[in-house]
Amino acid sequence: MISTIVALIIFLFPLAYSPGPGNMFFAANGARFGMRATLPANAGYHLATWVVTAGIGFGALAAFNSHPQLFRVLKYAGSLYVLWLAWTLFRSSCNVSGREAQPIGFGSGVLLLLLNPKAYVIIALMFTQFVANGGSDQWQLVLVITTVFTLNNLCAFLLWTAAGDWLAIRFRGGESARRVNMTFGVILAAVAVWMALA
Repeated sequence: MISTIVALIIFLFPLAYSPGPGNMFFAANGARFGMRATLPANAGYHLATWVVTAGIGFGALAAFNSHPQLFRVLKYAGSLYVLWLAWTLFRSSCNVSGREAQPIGFGSGVLLLLLNPKAYVIIALMFTQFVANGGSDQWQLVLVITTVFTLNNLCAFLLWTAAGDWLAIRFRGGESARRVNMTFGVILAAVAVWMALA
């Protein structure tokens, strides 16, 4: 079991810590609102990660294999949702309404994971590599892999969020803050387009 966990962490490292949609999203929110304000969304995303990962591990992916159009709908819905989040971040830099922008909460973090088709692909790939067919303790292995995957993702997201927060501390006032928000809004919009086209 220990060797499987070590191999899993090595397998996941480049996937979790490279600049993907989730990392960029939380880096942008860390830059806009600070590390502490992103914790509810992070909790929602990773609770959903654990539940979805366990579900796929126990066979829920069969629904996507039987109905590939469901995956396509999810892909475009996720892209639109990230694009909407990018637009709200970009708009907050303009401060059109004069109201203070609010960080996303727990529910939005859950929704971000549920509408991220790339997460489903990575999770399915992970299980094909690390869960052998058969075996009476397979359910225990699924739970261990699910937990390691979720915690590894959480560490990566917290690191990217802290990096965004650190960057914004240097540029948090006035015109600099607006430029940071606009930059991260554009990055998130690019991520949304990438999700739709990939």
